[in-house]
Order: sequence, then structure tokens, then C-alpha cells
Amino acid sequence: MTTYSGTDEFEGATFQRVSFKGATLRFSDVSGVRMRSVDVDGLDIDSHDLFQGSLVVNGVDVVPLVDAELNRRFPGRELQKAQTPEGLREAWVAVQAAWHTTVSDTPPDLVDAHVEDEWSLAQTLRHLVLATDTWLRGAVLGVEQPFHEIGQLFTGAAEMGVDTSMFRADQPPYEEVLAVRAERQQMVTDFLATVTEARLAEERKDPWGFDWRPTVGDCVRVILEEEWAHLRYVRRDLALLR
Repeated sequence: MTTYSGTDEFEGATFQRVSFKGATLRFSDVSGVRMRSVDVDGLDIDSHDLFQGSLVVNGVDVVPLVDAELNRRFPGRELQKAQTPEGLREAWVAVQAAWHTTVSDTPPDLVDAHVEDEWSLAQTLRHLVLATDTWLRGAVLGVEQPFHEIGQLFTGAAEMGVDTSMFRADQPPYEEVLAVRAERQQMVTDFLATVTEARLAEERKDPWGFDWRPTVGDCVRVILEEEWAHLRYVRRDLALLR
């Protein structure tokens, strides 16, 4: 099967009577694509940025519908946009309880198993260590080198200029992953325990160098968004693996 990578040759193109059956698009820009009189039976879309825009199906923006359904499936997810210290504490308790259930219910033979091109549970927990290090230790607390070596980097990190040499290339033991993950979870718990509205309103630099000046509250909400998004991915994949 032909693979197209790093190309913009299809921008603005028109496809007529073309079959994309079974095709896979990853890390690709399909914003503004118009599809008319198409067969979409079994079409599977998964977008982390879905809730930052619109997705129109037969004239209906389905983004609010998807958001509401995910909130129904993941009780407590609706709290990830909380603005107050009390709301963020409640949001953190909810997502950690959901993660505790998933981690506890996953049999040992599945912690390193993964669906093709996706992370395993162990890798996902390592990525959440990275997320906490990035947005709490780095952005909020200003730790000069905030990263733990077991953090799982995202695709394209090296191209962004991230120093990948500080991260381990080997697969650490699952017990070590759980221990470091627990430490990071406790860091967030401890921070939220005493945070004030004034602290949440303080501005910070974007830790990845983008042109965004998030508040401390924004940084916490990014952590919450990462937690819920990756919980959904893991539960989706574990259901397939089982």
C-alpha cells in the first residue's frame, strides 16, 4: 500500500469517484475538507482537537453532541473546564478515580500490549508523567529541567527541537512506571490543595514555545484534558485487546 508522508500536494485537490476504502490518515490536516454524496459507513474519526472547532455532518455540527456523549460515558469529564480551585480539585479527584479503576482492572498480560500504531497502557502512563512534568513542574513551577527520564514523548517531539537524549529509550519495568506516575499524581494533588484563585490567574509561558500565554489555571486544565483524552484512548484499545 502506498504511503504519502510530509506532503501538501493534495491541498485544494478534488477527488471524484475515488476509493479511500480502508485508508489511514495520521497526524494529517483535514480541516475544511468537504465531502459530498460519499459513503461513510464505518468511517472512524478520532481527533484530540475536535472540541476546538466544528465537524458538520448533514448540516449539523456534531461536536457538542460528541462532547455530551463523552461526558455521559466518563462521569466527571465535564469538570475538566473548571475555573475555581474547588472545581479543579473536584475535577482532579474524578479523573484519578477513573484512572485507578482502569489500571486496577487491567490484567498484567495487557499492560504492555497495544493496538497497532497506538500506545500501551504502560506507555500512556509514561506520557501522562511527561504531561505533568511539562505543565506543572515546567510551566507552573518553573523547574529548569522538569522531566523524568521515563516520560513518553509524543510523535514529532524531536522535530520540534525537544532534547530527546534525556529520556530513556528502553522500556522501564511497569512497577517503576506506576511508582513515578503515583509521585506525579501526588504533586498535582498537593499543588491543588493550596492553590488560590489569584495563583490560577497568573500567566506563564507556553512550555513548548508556542505563541500562547496560558494562565496557571489553563496549565492545570491542559493536564486534565490530557488525563481524560488518554483514558479514553486506553479504554478504547483495551476493549479491542480483550
